[in-house]
Amino acid sequence: MDLDVLFLSRFQFALTIMFHYLFPPLSIGLGVIMVITEGMFLKTKNRQYEVMARFWTKIFAVVFAMGVATGIVMEFEFGTNWATYSRYVGDVFGSPLAAEGVFAFFLESGFLAVLVFGWDRVGPKMHFFSTVMVALGSMFSAVWIVVANSWQQTPAGFHIVGDGMMARAEITDFWAMVFNPSSVDRLTHTLIGAFILGGFFVMSITAWYILHRRHVEVSKQSFSIALVVATIASLAALFTGHHQANTVSETQPAKLAAFEGHFETGPADLWLFGIPDAEAQKVHMGIAIPGGLSFLVHGDFNAPVTGLDAFPEDERPPLQIPFQAYHIMIALGMYFIGITLLAAFFRWRGTLFDKRWLLWVFVFSIIGPYIANQAGWIAAEVGRQPWIVYGLLRTSDALSKAVSAEEVLTSIILFTIIYLFLFAIWLYIMNEKIKHGPEDDVAPATATGGLLDTVGERAGAGGASLTNPHEDGKEG
Repeated sequence: MDLDVLFLSRFQFALTIMFHYLFPPLSIGLGVIMVITEGMFLKTKNRQYEVMARFWTKIFAVVFAMGVATGIVMEFEFGTNWATYSRYVGDVFGSPLAAEGVFAFFLESGFLAVLVFGWDRVGPKMHFFSTVMVALGSMFSAVWIVVANSWQQTPAGFHIVGDGMMARAEITDFWAMVFNPSSVDRLTHTLIGAFILGGFFVMSITAWYILHRRHVEVSKQSFSIALVVATIASLAALFTGHHQANTVSETQPAKLAAFEGHFETGPADLWLFGIPDAEAQKVHMGIAIPGGLSFLVHGDFNAPVTGLDAFPEDERPPLQIPFQAYHIMIALGMYFIGITLLAAFFRWRGTLFDKRWLLWVFVFSIIGPYIANQAGWIAAEVGRQPWIVYGLLRTSDALSKAVSAEEVLTSIILFTIIYLFLFAIWLYIMNEKIKHGPEDDVAPATATGGLLDTVGERAGAGGASLTNPHEDGKEG
């Protein structure tokens, strides 16, 4: 069997990074929820907020552990499969990755022990501070990773040293490298995608609790907080995504042409969906808004947009994968806006938690943000091809010379087995923690009422079970 080492190496890296990317966005999104929830506890002294914060902290710890474990693998792949690439970008990537270690990983891991184990060992303010530091650490990690990746998309602040396959990029301006033309747009859009995921994750779990009449009051408060985060983030994603697409039109016009199935330079339609055909130079079975892309990019329905015909065939990105991934991401983004605004309207009317059909929608909607986050990265990375460093180093030239296709295939099989095992363990642990639920056996005491008042309120609200402290009373 004739195996392609380039294809296998790309497939292996896609497998490992897509699996890893299940966890960092969730830890970033949960971090925001934890900060808001614990901040509300400090402000109101309502113990229900503390119950929520403790529960989401336990979930966060499991997600964080998986993110660290799965992220290490990619660093080894740089040296084994992509040695030429590592040599080419090593001087550039060294700075942001070192900054991630100093400003993100140590900050995050340093306060993680206080966050997880310090509830009864440090004061409320100190614990809240540790929560903020861990949340910031997870975001700082995203900052430096996105900066490094964005440099591959839009290189800046460097010069080339050496010739041929021994050439490498060296930084000449650190801040020009950090604030390269795409880094800010890509960072804001990535963080907002993480906030959406965190919000929908919390809403999915709490909606399930409400539907099964468990931890009802705590879940309603958590759902409301997550709904605010997800609604704001979903609306913000529309604007950051539009701004990022405009940046792509200037810095990577071939990528935008692939995203939109735009073949000939000139006024461009905006495809809502379809099947692009590179040979026929058209999109089949699709619906488009005439001149829509021209309007979004230039504010003019007749303005020309660079098409794939402006680039040599060997410099054009693949068409089908980035087109479909890009449109899936946009469609899901519009769904997030619609469903969160609908839920926010019902929450304002005070009828949200009576609409069981909508709560069931939120239980399963968690799948959407995961797909959207993955689709966004797939579109960005495949749309950059055939370049691994845009305009400078081709992906085919970045491979290690000593690695065989058989070795890469063997590692793919082993990685798949290990990752399936890890994912099964993660699902099992998460399921056990979610089934157990928040530790609401300690009756919440509000700022205006003591323990006995709260117990009376719980009994009067629906008869909480005294024999099973882990079950809230059913709604009347």
